[in-house]
Amino acid sequence: MGTRFKNKEDFFRSLREDMVRYQLEARGIKDTAVLNAMRTVPRHIFLPEELALDAYADYPLPLFAGQTISQPYIVAYMTEKLTLSPDDRVLEIGTGSGYQTAILAELSGEVFSVERIPELSAWAKERLDYLGYKNVHLLVRGSPLGWEEFAPYDKIIVTAAAEQLPEELLHQLRSNGKMIVPIGTFSQYLHLVKRINGKSCTRRLIPVAFVPLIVD
Repeated sequence: MGTRFKNKEDFFRSLREDMVRYQLEARGIKDTAVLNAMRTVPRHIFLPEELALDAYADYPLPLFAGQTISQPYIVAYMTEKLTLSPDDRVLEIGTGSGYQTAILAELSGEVFSVERIPELSAWAKERLDYLGYKNVHLLVRGSPLGWEEFAPYDKIIVTAAAEQLPEELLHQLRSNGKMIVPIGTFSQYLHLVKRINGKSCTRRLIPVAFVPLIVD
């Protein structure tokens, strides 16, 4: 690394700055709070050590149990579309590595995150605890979908692709709340759903590629 970096954290901080500048701002992410969260959260902590040097590259990376961590741009894009506020109660379907969870925790009041794979939830918990997040609640469950005990939520984010709009999650969304969810099988698109006066209004956004949403 040479003399430019005093330690590994300086090195990774520099990679985060480059990520924000060249991957996020350059591709249209404008929300200052989202950009600051992406600068703050150490993505490499949420990856296996052998992948740490790839942590800030603009592509998804493998975890285990057939799961992946989304590329930084997609994390920032989905987060920006939710327009989070510090008082928001957020439901996340698919804790995964815990990286998206940490970004949500930086920007909202409370995060309730559900993961069906126990090993992944434990992985995420260890890292979220290490980083000191006190506003994150984790649950291991595959079915039923969501976490009705703490509903309604101001915002919902789904990090696996549903075959169709998950109606059971709509019932957990507060009036005037927002949900972002990838929908599709071979061809997937992000959808932004707003609940207004008990009805949902859905807008199709960009094409994506997520692991399938499994409810068991």
